[in-house]
Amino acid sequence: MSAATAPALPGPAARQPGFDVVEAATGVWVAWTRAAAPSTHPVDLADVGGRPRWRRRQSLAARGLLRALLAEVCPAAQDVPLTADARGRPLLEGLPGLGISLSHDAADDTGGGDLLAAAVAPGRRVGVDVQLPPGPDLSPGLVRRCLRARAAELSALPADRRALEFAWVWTVQEACVKADGTGIAGRPWSLDVPVRPGTGTVGDLTWIALRHLSVHPVSCAFGDARAC
Repeated sequence: MSAATAPALPGPAARQPGFDVVEAATGVWVAWTRAAAPSTHPVDLADVGGRPRWRRRQSLAARGLLRALLAEVCPAAQDVPLTADARGRPLLEGLPGLGISLSHDAADDTGGGDLLAAAVAPGRRVGVDVQLPPGPDLSPGLVRRCLRARAAELSALPADRRALEFAWVWTVQEACVKADGTGIAGRPWSLDVPVRPGTGTVGDLTWIALRHLSVHPVSCAFGDARAC
């Protein structure tokens, strides 16, 4: 991990009903919300058919947000069926060079308090992640696993702040492995991300924590066109 010069981050590019949109870096669009209209695309409905009800709702809401973001920045792709590559990274059918990513988190198994995010990046790999803070009873072992040498710095924070900053770190780690296409096999907890993350790099990926725009932890990571 090396520090990176932060891109010039604009304010939200649009304030659409129900969700926020920002161009986090040139050609990298991120949207997030606490609620989104669920996707009614036939492929999306079929894909989630066997899941528990709360997971179906959560997944369709995330896909609905992704399709709403596509309608804003790549309208020709908004109704393209969603598929996945061999490693599970989401793709739009027939459009492998159009990077997409989606994320959701909920406070409980009922899906209450959902937090959703989506990213679109033409010609780039992209990953996005959202997390709700885990609460003041954050496990010291989990902190050590994800922060390692930085664990003491995080642990010194007040309990509520500690949980929030841990969630910011985890969104960066998750966004990076999503952009890389490795997911959990990429060992996100092993990526060195500083406490109070802003922006930086992991290999050929750049990551940005959108903390100047969102009160909820939302981060994205992206590569260049050659790696798509």
